[in-house]
Amino acid sequence: MLPHDFPHYGTVYKYFAKRQKRGVWVKLHEVLRHKVKQKLQREAKSSVAIVNSQSVKTTEKRGMYY
Repeated sequence: MLPHDFPHYGTVYKYFAKRQKRGVWVKLHEVLRHKVKQKLQREAKSSVAIVNSQSVKTTEKRGMYY
């Protein structure tokens, strides 16, 4: 739900989708990330990756599967 002073949902979505198709949001994210790293005096390229996994316990049934 959009605030009352925004245009109609369809209009807002049309502009969002158009910019998304052109890659504007990805580029904006890259530029902002670069500026933050500069401000924090860190290297522009990341050298660390974090992987998160979750273990899920399951029950095993032996025999035929239908």
